[in-house]
Amino acid sequence: MPQLNLYVPREIAVRIRDEARARGLSVSRYLAEIIQREVTIGWPDGFFEKVVGAWKAEPLERAPQGEFEVRDEL
Repeated sequence: MPQLNLYVPREIAVRIRDEARARGLSVSRYLAEIIQREVTIGWPDGFFEKVVGAWKAEPLERAPQGEFEVRDEL
């Protein structure tokens, strides 16, 4: 598992340690939980509901694509 180093002001470090201790977690586990909650992998919740059908301008039209290029066989 990769390891990250983080530098924060002393006051923040104290608060992090206190919060971790209050939850019965190591500082590392406490920070990992915060990061997992805040850094999403994939699409954010509700993304497609907000985006699909949201286009308000004229309908998009695909320009003609032309004919397929004929190539020599290998």
